[in-house]
Amino acid sequence: MSLIPSFFGGRRTNVFDPFSLDVWDPFEGFMTPGLTNAPAKDVAAFTNAKVDWRETPEAHVFKADLPGLKKEEVKVEVEDGNILQISGERSSENEEKSDKWHRVERSSGKFMRRFRLPENAKVEEVKASMENGVLSVTVPKVPESKPEVKSIDISG
Repeated sequence: MSLIPSFFGGRRTNVFDPFSLDVWDPFEGFMTPGLTNAPAKDVAAFTNAKVDWRETPEAHVFKADLPGLKKEEVKVEVEDGNILQISGERSSENEEKSDKWHRVERSSGKFMRRFRLPENAKVEEVKASMENGVLSVTVPKVPESKPEVKSIDISG
């Protein structure tokens, strides 16, 4: 339960949990570095690709919400040996001359998210799947090598 009411788009806020505190930024999506020449609708598409990243004992797991996209419209790549890049394009609806639009809220355009993978990632074994508009990318981890312990007999 949130102690502070959410006035800014349903953001989770809890003063007792520093990880759920989400500060509202009035300039969010207004100017994105590297996209200064991109139209406003393309910038919005970049910010709408929401991704969760969790680490399990065996792998790093990424889940991206990409509603309405087919797997052919999404690209998953590893660049420079340790940068996971998820990109794609959501095409806009065809406009008919006789159509009268009352509201357009769904974003269209290109999106791209990049994540620097840790050193323990096995980038040669990355797997991706897509089901019901959710992209799942699994990056296995290199197993931790346990130090070899040698028991020494004590003489005396």
